[in-house]
Amino acid sequence: MTPAAAPGHVPHIGFGHVWHTRLRPRQHRFSVPTFFLMLPMRMLRAQPRAAGVLALNRAGVLAFRDADHGDGSDPRHGGALAWLEALLHAEGITDAQGEIWLQCYPRVLGYSFKPVSFWYCHRSDGSLRAIVAEVNNTFGERHAYLLDQPRYGQELQARKAFHVSPFCAVEGGYRFEFRRSGPEGLGSARVRIDYHDAEGPVLLTGMAGRLEPLTPASRRRALWRYPLLTLGVMARILWNALLLWLKHVPFHAKPAAPALPVSRSSSSEH
Repeated sequence: MTPAAAPGHVPHIGFGHVWHTRLRPRQHRFSVPTFFLMLPMRMLRAQPRAAGVLALNRAGVLAFRDADHGDGSDPRHGGALAWLEALLHAEGITDAQGEIWLQCYPRVLGYSFKPVSFWYCHRSDGSLRAIVAEVNNTFGERHAYLLDQPRYGQELQARKAFHVSPFCAVEGGYRFEFRRSGPEGLGSARVRIDYHDAEGPVLLTGMAGRLEPLTPASRRRALWRYPLLTLGVMARILWNALLLWLKHVPFHAKPAAPALPVSRSSSSEH
């Protein structure tokens, strides 16, 4: 008989908001309510039934598909988790043998939009070993930023290597900060991603939310509050892009994708 999932090792849902503040060359800001998933990927690989009300690699009103992440592999080829484990191994990280949690947006009514997802990789003793920020752009390209030896509440830096917004050049770097609260970090999650260039901060962005187990009640609440989450996020992005254009923010053409699919964190503050 397959053992039951540990109480904390079940899919969670976060209810919160996303914020975006542009400081230069024109000021612009917005904040929108949202929800996201926090998934114990190794538990789900061992016990797919632990997904509960989440449609795992199948159609559903609230779903997760492995093919939406990593190298796009489906579960028959190891899926997104196999991609993540291969990435860690290739980068010489062999001690992340504990749970790997994925913070991501779900598919809602079959639609998917996933600008950035975060993989929290733990050692066997539960301590945090690495974080991988998986970034997608609207051209169907992906890039991973590997943040080595992170700590919650610590600022981590990585050189920008990947085109995301036409209103930002591929130069400068990101400053990340992650915070988690509650037992096993499942009370709340907060991520800060600020973009700096040679002149200082340009964008201040992030997302935060209160976490709770994904149950029929929390799924129902998410769908009632945000029935068109994916389409709504895309609509807001296009609307705010129009506002930036009207404010005459310079437009940058898309460069070639980076030669390497992974960038390792360049420095950190201890």
